[in-house]
Amino acid sequence: MPGTKKRIAIMTSGGDSPGMNGVVRACVRMAIHMGCEAYCVYEGYEGLVRGGDLIRKMEWHDVRGWLSEGGTLIGTARCMAFFERAGRLTAAKNMILHGIDALIICGGDGSLTGADRFRAEWPSLLEELVSTAQLSEEQVQSYKHLNIVGLVGSIDNDLSGTDATIGCYSALARICYAVDLIEATASSHSRAFVVEVMGRHCGWLALMAGVATGADFIFIPEKPREDNWREEMCAIIKQHRKLGKRKTIVIIAEGALDREGNKITPDMVKDLLADKNGLGLDTRITTLGHVQRGGTAVAYDRMLATLQGVEAVKAVLEATPETPTPFIAITENKIVRRPLMQAVQDTKQVSAAIEAKDFDKAMGLRDAEFAEQYKSFMMTTAVKLDEEIMLPEKERMKIGFINVGAPAGGMNAAVRAGVAYCLSRGHEPIAIHNGFAGFSRHHDDKPLGAVRPFDWLEVDGWASKGGSEIGTNRELPSESGMETIANLIELYGFDALFLVGGFEAFHAVAQLRKAREQYPSLCIPMTLLPATISNNVPGTEYSLGSDTCLNELVDYCDKIKQSASATRRRVFVIETQGGRSGYVATLGGLGVGASAVYTPEEGLSLEMLAADVRHLKEVFAHDKGQSRAGRLILINEKASKVYNAKLIADILRDEAHGRFESREGIPGHMQQGGVPSPMDRSRAVRLAIKCIQHLEHFGKNVHNKVKTDPMSATVIGIKGASVVFTPIKKLEDEETDWPNRRPKAAFWLGMKEIVDILGGRPRYQLPEPDLTGVKAKDVKRGLAGVE
Repeated sequence: MPGTKKRIAIMTSGGDSPGMNGVVRACVRMAIHMGCEAYCVYEGYEGLVRGGDLIRKMEWHDVRGWLSEGGTLIGTARCMAFFERAGRLTAAKNMILHGIDALIICGGDGSLTGADRFRAEWPSLLEELVSTAQLSEEQVQSYKHLNIVGLVGSIDNDLSGTDATIGCYSALARICYAVDLIEATASSHSRAFVVEVMGRHCGWLALMAGVATGADFIFIPEKPREDNWREEMCAIIKQHRKLGKRKTIVIIAEGALDREGNKITPDMVKDLLADKNGLGLDTRITTLGHVQRGGTAVAYDRMLATLQGVEAVKAVLEATPETPTPFIAITENKIVRRPLMQAVQDTKQVSAAIEAKDFDKAMGLRDAEFAEQYKSFMMTTAVKLDEEIMLPEKERMKIGFINVGAPAGGMNAAVRAGVAYCLSRGHEPIAIHNGFAGFSRHHDDKPLGAVRPFDWLEVDGWASKGGSEIGTNRELPSESGMETIANLIELYGFDALFLVGGFEAFHAVAQLRKAREQYPSLCIPMTLLPATISNNVPGTEYSLGSDTCLNELVDYCDKIKQSASATRRRVFVIETQGGRSGYVATLGGLGVGASAVYTPEEGLSLEMLAADVRHLKEVFAHDKGQSRAGRLILINEKASKVYNAKLIADILRDEAHGRFESREGIPGHMQQGGVPSPMDRSRAVRLAIKCIQHLEHFGKNVHNKVKTDPMSATVIGIKGASVVFTPIKKLEDEETDWPNRRPKAAFWLGMKEIVDILGGRPRYQLPEPDLTGVKAKDVKRGLAGVE
């Protein structure tokens, strides 16, 4: 069919996972945007073999509202026929009859391996189709090469080469939600619960759930306990009970083994915990099963599905016959293309290593984060149990913990992990309650001062708590009195400071660093772990709390969109938080499929509003009456000094002239979230431990070294594909937009274009930049021309 548009097919295969519908939506709309025709293959490989109406052309409006749907709306099915060459021959014929030679597949490693094999056989399949007269030479002429791109949809997060698979964080959210509920009843009755989660060959879900919920013990396939796992588990749980813990949670992956390769079952663990001659705990088993697969995707999986879907379309169009089949991966915060079969081979090596009982190799084949999280879990569950990792008395430090700024999800998990690491190493962690305000004015209040040691029994229960248990405050050291702060640091003998917070915390570290010349007591190492829903701290692309915030916002918008759809032609204008950073609005727009997003970075003008009003009129005029006709516009709270959510909703209503309705919605502080998301909790643990290790590296009484070493005042952050510490001085001088309280550059700014493309928003003229200072005065007086 020469002269026709390039046709791209999208297919989901293998087990379903939350986020697959986001992939299909992104691929369909991006393909249409790139001038191609998009097709969906229904029922996975079965649809490819059966053909007919299971291979359907998709239009832009066909995927409306799919982001908030769970499972896969185009279906998935096991297909035995595709395992045979005859089945693959029929599949090739069906693709050519539909004019398709580019295929994007979202599935697990088995589905993607089948796709690569299909691609390798493609030339010989075409030869056979021609030689058996099923197709003519002319029919196959334009389709000599098959291009395939893989996307990994799996709740197990079991493919090597990527930090996260589409759906894994949604499944983790279900597990953590269930464990949080179970903890309440476990604590009430002083019971033990054994929770079985999915993961035959991969313990990621069990490990991350253990880290995020503060479980007492975990079993994963890659890292069986030593031969005495029974004694080890009982010793840890006995110690926890001795400290006064009323609940015991053990998380076990379905593929858990001992070092001899024998299966460890939930019943075995239950019998051990309930043994009257041992711990004698009232124990229950909960198997979560397919609950883990169900439900809508969390914000992170929607973002991942959308960004990877867009990248997959670009990759399939750029592929050549020589290009190895790629799959789209994410490393820390970076979307990348990787060779598919290399990742599949590495994944199979993990299973082979587990089978061969080479567990060190199995752990080595997992990514760095997996091993780090495992160490983090062991450090936080076995506090004070391992004498070997204790430091000599002279190397033990007194470390002050302080939260600065607004509360953010994950703050408590970070403090808990930092305290656990300190206690395990012999350091003395001290809580400074209510920020610098509490430190300066209430440090010695009676009966309870703001500066006091942590009680581990209390802190151990903070893993899943929102807010800030040690309080937090926006006051800066300069406002509290720098001399007072310096004197108090000397008075309490702090060897290091660990700060958790947002831009105020960043500003606080900058002030403390600058004041070192004047106050020698400030010459101690200090590091900041960014925690703010605004994600506006220089030195990192991710802040604790931002994921929790996005989940709350997406959940709110889903409900609002349902209302907008039910009442049909209605637009909701939602105001998001975020200060002068448009991160929340942009990523929220990506997660809910917004029609437009207004951010401070871009600004907002009358021309933009007029263009969007015209677009919405046109959209509703051509609406064929399908469901899901509601539309959302997201506006950051400081996107404009004039236009707020209410005013925009009023303008839309007035300009609609009765053709559609509009309302505003303001979720407000709800966006700070209740229970922190599993991502915020688990990353808090990993990053907090790295922070304390960084402080520990300096040691005690290092005033002269601290004065000259820029790494003595740092921000930990995720940048691209790495976790890095950046000197605060470098960030102050080179990377901070001080008037707008945000970094000069932001990795997510490019995502705004994707929101616009997938929302079908037409191009618009950007607002003019504001004139300031003398130039503004001269132009107003007619003394200078406007450029």
